[in-house]
Amino acid sequence: MERRKFTPEFKRQVVEQAIAAGNNSIVARKYDIRPNLVSRWVRQYKSGQSMQGSSPKGNATHVTQQEHAQLVAENRELDKQNAHLKQLLGEKDLEIAILRDLLKKANPHLRIK
Repeated sequence: MERRKFTPEFKRQVVEQAIAAGNNSIVARKYDIRPNLVSRWVRQYKSGQSMQGSSPKGNATHVTQQEHAQLVAENRELDKQNAHLKQLLGEKDLEIAILRDLLKKANPHLRIK
């Protein structure tokens, strides 16, 4: 998993929202980042340190807010689809169990002893 690189403007926006909300976890959840990262940015902001961060290493990619929002929306859609498929699988398993039970009752010689 590649590390994401955030712009100073994005960091500043997140920090301002975290300070206004008074809760780093809520803001972190909104932007799908870790709360400890938001806490670090808030500490840096309050101590007057630069919000630039370190220079990119290797082939780190920059993710824009629009791309990030698109990825988050796609992730939510996949989560919904996954939950739906799990529900269907559970229903099919239940249906198979019921049919096997009915088959055994209709044909007692199929019962395993």
